[in-house]
Amino acid sequence: MAANTILVADDDRAIRTVLTEALGRLGHQVRTAGDAATLWRWVKDGAGDLVITDVVMPDENGLDLLPRIRKLRPDLRVIVMSARNTLLTAVKATEGGAFDYLAKPFDLGDLRNAVERALSRSKPTLVVAKPGDEEALPIVGRSPAMQEIYRLLARLMTSDLTVLLTGESGTGKELIARALHDYGRRRKGPFVAVNMAAIPRDLIESDLFGHERGSFTGAINKATGRFEQAAGGTLFLDEIGDMPLEAQTRLLRVLQEGEFTTVGGREAIRADLRIVAATHRDLREQVRRGQFREDLYYRLNVVPLRLPPLRERIEDIPDLVRHFLNRATEEGGSAKMFDAASIERLQRYEWPGNVRELENLVRRVAVIYGEDVIGADIVARELAAIASAATPGKPTSESLATAAERHLRDYFAAHTHGLPARGLYDRVLREIERPLIQLSLEATRGNQIRAAEMLGLNRNTLRKKIRELDISVLRGLK
Repeated sequence: MAANTILVADDDRAIRTVLTEALGRLGHQVRTAGDAATLWRWVKDGAGDLVITDVVMPDENGLDLLPRIRKLRPDLRVIVMSARNTLLTAVKATEGGAFDYLAKPFDLGDLRNAVERALSRSKPTLVVAKPGDEEALPIVGRSPAMQEIYRLLARLMTSDLTVLLTGESGTGKELIARALHDYGRRRKGPFVAVNMAAIPRDLIESDLFGHERGSFTGAINKATGRFEQAAGGTLFLDEIGDMPLEAQTRLLRVLQEGEFTTVGGREAIRADLRIVAATHRDLREQVRRGQFREDLYYRLNVVPLRLPPLRERIEDIPDLVRHFLNRATEEGGSAKMFDAASIERLQRYEWPGNVRELENLVRRVAVIYGEDVIGADIVARELAAIASAATPGKPTSESLATAAERHLRDYFAAHTHGLPARGLYDRVLREIERPLIQLSLEATRGNQIRAAEMLGLNRNTLRKKIRELDISVLRGLK
């Protein structure tokens, strides 16, 4: 690599020494300063081929230098480093024109790679910074696992690339999707979230793309779909792995052609939006089983982003607990705190429900216990209750009626822009009828006579329903 002059600004002498030695070994000339004023003087004098600056310095915030450097010397690249390891810091650095962002402590290999890329000749993409404050961000965590998330998110804010969020339930996929929208270039448009698992399969296409009056039974009025509602903004397709194959085909066509038609409509509508999809399922395994279209998977997986489970970021638990306690206090609860032993006990737990499970525990403890300081004994009691409730083989207390009500509540809640289409009663019965018949046929190994007897149906009636519901029957079994 050719020798270049690199300007380093950091009020920590140890950091300046480490960077001088590391960059010197790469053959570069290094000039270091402990304040922003010296760095700015060098930049104004035309010195340096690259700037590496800290955020917090005694005289000025390093992020405030970015727009001035960009205006005076637009080709001079800046790498920002900070111990304030939050998403907002990464976003502000990137939006302010930084070439890269490194969270302290960082690996020297990452620094070397960033310097090599920064000293290449192509010009970085710059966007206008968006004002905001850290308290508005619901994403909490400073662990190395979250730093990688923040770094990638900051880069994605300047594009409309489709993002596929994967991770276990409770890891915060919708929070990430909202951050992509709220701090991205489409933040002035709407953010529309759709839970694919909460919509009956017969209504998915109508819900997504809208329908014309008279296009199907019960469609007495024209309805606007989620794609139109999200025009100019972001459409978040949650639980995309639960989308039926017939709807996948239509979504693929939209992604390929950039336009869609309503159900029963003829006029093409341009899809002016960003799509962020999410799932807790292994889509590659679903592709292998024929349950998810391979071509759609690759259309959605333009930028894959895996959210780490809480057990991979236990160092974030103290910050998360503090965040949830603050929210509980804002909602009228009394101020509380967890002592060191209780935090250590929380960090030893596996958290199968991830951040959502931790939030539930913290908010529950904040309400039902009168102690101002929550000790390890209370945490142990709560975790024991959770483990007892989740014991394998223990019958669930949720009845079929309760489960159906829960799903229907989710479905009604998904229709924030109006009521569901007419004919809901018959559609819901069809949704229950299909799995009931499928499971009955599986239980009788495809024997339709036995399945009909078990269901209390005439055999001809069962055959008719199998055809109407398009249920696959095992061949070769009676």
